[in-house]
Amino acid sequence: MGPREIHETFAAGLDESVWTPSYLPAWSSASEAAATWTVGDEGLRLSLPPEHPLWCPDLHEGALRVSGVQSGNWSGPVGSMQGQQPFRDGLVVREQQAPCWGFTPHHGRVEVECRATVGPRSMFSAWMVGVEDVPERSGEICLVEVFGDTIGVDDVGRAYADVGSGIHPFRDRALREEFAARRTSIDVADWHRYAVEWSRHGVRFFIDDELAHETAQSPDYPMQLILAVFDFPDRGPADAVVPELVVRRVRGTALER
Repeated sequence: MGPREIHETFAAGLDESVWTPSYLPAWSSASEAAATWTVGDEGLRLSLPPEHPLWCPDLHEGALRVSGVQSGNWSGPVGSMQGQQPFRDGLVVREQQAPCWGFTPHHGRVEVECRATVGPRSMFSAWMVGVEDVPERSGEICLVEVFGDTIGVDDVGRAYADVGSGIHPFRDRALREEFAARRTSIDVADWHRYAVEWSRHGVRFFIDDELAHETAQSPDYPMQLILAVFDFPDRGPADAVVPELVVRRVRGTALER
């Protein structure tokens, strides 16, 4: 697998030896799943302008648009069922992906500094997921997931969001579902740091260096990082603003296993 540490500011652009600028491209193709992205003074900007196409429109249940980058990628040959994060039964690879292990740690502290603009039918997320070199290595550690319809302002004028984080087992029978969206006094349009400390003893989740919660579960295999913004057209009229996720820094540091 690839390096266990990273300190990415995107100052030199998007390094495609580290980041694949397509979302799970094996199930469609690198071009059909390509992100809309730019790199500037603030870092990496992932967005969903009106012309951004649907993702896997003939396969995904419900219309979905997504701009994402991922720090690992691979697949089996065309026609096989060997790929990452299959989203329905019977999926087969449509475009074979060469192995790319840009950042695939096995335990460590991983921090994403970002801000987001999302509306009632969009969301953003940053998550670690098993590289699935075997199907059981599929668990997820979600650093942050926020839907736009859970963002608001309370009675005294403080911004809040329901910040989702935790563990999804998928096909890893050693894990159990342990995920929750917690009401948090935070404005996701501002810069925040979402982080996890992942060791063989468990995972601790942080927002701006404050411990939010922790779990005794721990996926025990290499994982890649995915950063993405999503839009769900079936949920209503287009958002008044273009959904976007701006990532200023990604830092990963190895921890003792």
